[in-house]
Amino acid sequence: MTGGTDGHAEDHGRVYQSSGDQHINEHHHYGGDGPGHGGPDSVRRPAVGRSPVALRDRGEVMDRLRASVAARRGGQVYVLYGMGGSGKTAVACALFQEAVARRGRVGLWVNASDRASLRAGMLAVAADRGAGDGELLAARNGLRPAADLVWTYLDRSAEPWLLVLDNTDEPEILRDGDWLRTSPRGTVLVTTRRAAARWWPGAELQHIGVLPRADAALVLRDLAPHSGTAEQAARVADRLGRLPLALTLAGGFLSHQVIAPWTLDAYGDQLDGDERVQLIDRGADALSEADPRHLVGLTWQLTLDAFEARGLPEAAALLRLLARFAAEPLPLPLLDHAAIGAVLPRARTETALRALLDQSLSELVDAAGARCVQSHGILLDSVAAATPADLVPVLDTAAVRLLDAAVPGVPDAGPHDPRLRLLVPHALALLRRVGRPSAADALAVVTRLSVALHRTGDYLSAWETARTAADLAQRLLGEDHRTVLAARSRAGWALFRLGRYAEAEAALRTVRSAQERLFGADDPDTADSGYGLQLVLANLGRREESVALLRDTVAGRRAALGPAHPLTLRARASLLETLPAADVVAEDGGALLTLPSECDRFLGPDHTVTLGARHNHAWALYLLGRFDEADREIRRVAESYARRFGPEYPIALAARQLLSRTRAALGHMEEGIGLMADVLERRERDLGRAHPFTVASRRLLDGYRSGRWQP
Repeated sequence: MTGGTDGHAEDHGRVYQSSGDQHINEHHHYGGDGPGHGGPDSVRRPAVGRSPVALRDRGEVMDRLRASVAARRGGQVYVLYGMGGSGKTAVACALFQEAVARRGRVGLWVNASDRASLRAGMLAVAADRGAGDGELLAARNGLRPAADLVWTYLDRSAEPWLLVLDNTDEPEILRDGDWLRTSPRGTVLVTTRRAAARWWPGAELQHIGVLPRADAALVLRDLAPHSGTAEQAARVADRLGRLPLALTLAGGFLSHQVIAPWTLDAYGDQLDGDERVQLIDRGADALSEADPRHLVGLTWQLTLDAFEARGLPEAAALLRLLARFAAEPLPLPLLDHAAIGAVLPRARTETALRALLDQSLSELVDAAGARCVQSHGILLDSVAAATPADLVPVLDTAAVRLLDAAVPGVPDAGPHDPRLRLLVPHALALLRRVGRPSAADALAVVTRLSVALHRTGDYLSAWETARTAADLAQRLLGEDHRTVLAARSRAGWALFRLGRYAEAEAALRTVRSAQERLFGADDPDTADSGYGLQLVLANLGRREESVALLRDTVAGRRAALGPAHPLTLRARASLLETLPAADVVAEDGGALLTLPSECDRFLGPDHTVTLGARHNHAWALYLLGRFDEADREIRRVAESYARRFGPEYPIALAARQLLSRTRAALGHMEEGIGLMADVLERRERDLGRAHPFTVASRRLLDGYRSGRWQP
């Protein structure tokens, strides 16, 4: 090894040259799936449930939008803005369906409510338009600009398209990476509550407001045609502020009363006469009279009262539980767990969910290949604010346990899994909701989710999730709480993987110092931060400091966790890679060179740590000039990586590059050239010709071909 940022990154994995480390095998979990696991998010269908029976009073808006998706039209951005519940998404959905069915456009729908959802959705757009797996992985792990990749493929699209960015209520996230652009190949439609022109330069803005009185009455009559006259419907619509969401909830309630149907007059009387529903926002932020939570609260409270009267209190309990999470698609398997029994009988979950669906309080949607339930944010906000204080601790505990069961217990290295991203907004929403008694448990789960994202190569999402979670929990737990420090440590690890070494060093040094002061030098959390810090130092060229810290980490993990623990074995395996060849032979009385056998015995041959140890071992053997042994070892490793992660996975390419070295060193130069040419071709396609990894691969291949290369 040459030290500094030159290293042997192009062959091996831990020491890399620029914006991120592709090697993700420092982790310890069984059961990685094949390269196709999860697949890309589906963006060809709107992430909404049932469309409105009829789109009322949006004719003029729809005419303008239809013109934008006419033949040979493109290059425009349209922004639909208005208060929550006004029907912006319904208009976007109607245009989407028409553009696909009648205008010959490819429809692409992205949830832009948070950074992780936006990035995942836009990369799924790139996949839909032809981006390869390697390019997508490189964008996720920070090795190439993600937005550039997406818009390159949108510009190349053979078919005209309509791209909808739904729920863009934090438009600043579009600027982080320059996600919002134009293309002559298509039209962009944005829905948002934020109307300030500075967010939408060059876009055409269209306000979506409440409905005119007659159209609002028609919405009620569309849903509940036998509940009363047009004038009665108009009076109820007035009481509900003519807000489409409130009208939909009211119509859903009226349409499902069978034994003793309500009339519109009776419903209106309840809205006017029940003072209890005026308290739905007690404890929430101060609301104006026009705040839509007032209007929505009036409708759902009557529906929950009806559930109680019909012997369905579980529906109300389930809605309160859903309100601990975000207004984003929530995977249904999360609700199918024994932990829900603290809130409602598990056997009644299906019945309760069907009741919510029937009353339009929730809807079923498909997202990332998973069936999900989703409720409107205004509804969930008002339900959360109205939840009796004595129920909150039980709801918080149950929500944390459900999320805990949905996150991998010991996250493993592996291919991108879009279902993990679905959990991010719910995890962060839960941290915003919970009180102090549940905050530490919630933060521990969210940190583990960040680790899971990290270990599938989604480093940006991992960093954002860990950083945001730590900020949220620190308000309740304080900056020195163990779980807050652990979350900040994981954020530092993600910064390192993104190639932001100076920031990563500062973050990990600060966290490690606090952990050492509070918990001791041999504490597992202290050792974890130390291990991350030595990775950063190695990439900054501070080799002696890195090796010293790595040795401390090995000693600390051995003392705290034992010699057979995966983390102890992983740290020892790093010594195989980091130490000069002579030191590898002498280290630990020569035992370091037998480490793969120890990993086999303790963890099994297919464990991630075992594979990583064998990879490191092959490199050490290569440096020692034991080319036959190195060749046999790295061939097995390369085959395992390709089978487990796929041929485009960065660590699989690193293993094949080392294999090319061993073949060339053994005199099989043509085979070495063939292996190296394949690696270079994949890196040029995935990372671009100028990326340092690509440059290093090209330099090695040129050395082979020129005859100047020496092992």
